[in-house]
Amino acid sequence: MARRGLRKMRTGLVILVLLVVVGGGGYVGWVLVQRSEPVSLPAPTGQLQVGRQTFEWSDTARKDPYVAGPRRLAVWVWYPVAKGVSGRKVAYAPGQWSGLQEKGPLSILQGPLDSLRDPGLDHAEVAPGRFPVVVLLPGEGLSAPMYATLAENLASHGYVVVGVTPTYSAKLTVLGGQTIESMPAAVPPSPEDNSPGALQTGEHLVGTWAADARFAAATVAKELPDSVDPTFGPSYVGHGFGGAAALEACRTDARCAAAVDLDGRQFGEAVKKGVQAPFMLLGADDSCITSVCGPNAKADTDRARALSLLKASNNTSWCATIPDTRHLNFTDYGTYYLAWPLQKRLALGTANPRHALTVQNGYLTTFLSHALHN
Repeated sequence: MARRGLRKMRTGLVILVLLVVVGGGGYVGWVLVQRSEPVSLPAPTGQLQVGRQTFEWSDTARKDPYVAGPRRLAVWVWYPVAKGVSGRKVAYAPGQWSGLQEKGPLSILQGPLDSLRDPGLDHAEVAPGRFPVVVLLPGEGLSAPMYATLAENLASHGYVVVGVTPTYSAKLTVLGGQTIESMPAAVPPSPEDNSPGALQTGEHLVGTWAADARFAAATVAKELPDSVDPTFGPSYVGHGFGGAAALEACRTDARCAAAVDLDGRQFGEAVKKGVQAPFMLLGADDSCITSVCGPNAKADTDRARALSLLKASNNTSWCATIPDTRHLNFTDYGTYYLAWPLQKRLALGTANPRHALTVQNGYLTTFLSHALHN
């Protein structure tokens, strides 16, 4: 009896293993088919088409804090293009920028970035007229190209959007045909890290990012002198740590028209001294960066900073939370094909990812229009 029971147990285990192997193999095959299907970025909602150009700018007046020589930045510029203009579409992550793809075994669970369809036009002529400037800063470890949905939507509504990738802080940037990875000293603290060392790093690093943003705002006016509207000062928009830098850049730029912090814990003197231009804090529903914690927030450690910022500021401030979102819902991750378990591993909420981006872009265009034209 015992031997017969043991044989049945062994047979059951073998069958279970075979089912796992076959089922796993079937799932991998299904993922390979799904990830090969074409995926497009959402169509911009404005009346204009969108063009894109990339630049490498050197701030010769400023020494890079991490290497010898001036501060060098990779900059992507999205801008309005007139209706009816045709041309070659841009590649979403051209050349070495394709390294933004997830690495290692997890890469099979993500659709390839080099096949993502982007509606932007490559080096198309800027639409007639002059347009306000928006400087765009990425979140922790991310790069400006990963915010094309946000940037292209703003450009279609009549903004020149200058996406800055902070060198040595992003996991990947490309300068002079070479990929450049992050340095430990330049990496922003993660949103969950509230240790004294992390907070000190954030206070120090936010000044560098803010200086990058101000430099980009000044330089684009020289690169596109006939397309930038001098009537308006620049607006600064950032995600995560880039949101903190956007507020600090606005605080230190006397011409700042507006600032937007997308789910970023605040750092820098802006927390104590406030921002004198209109600003918006737009949070995920598991954060407290708006001074009101979302329903899924695990702790209120960021609430005091947001309250201090709001109390010290004397202009219009907008605060809102996008339901059922998490930190990466403010990026292009909401447009990528992501298979389980990669999707589960990333900071994405239960909201429909594309709908969350639509809501975000609606807030952005409405707020900037109000701040600049009222």
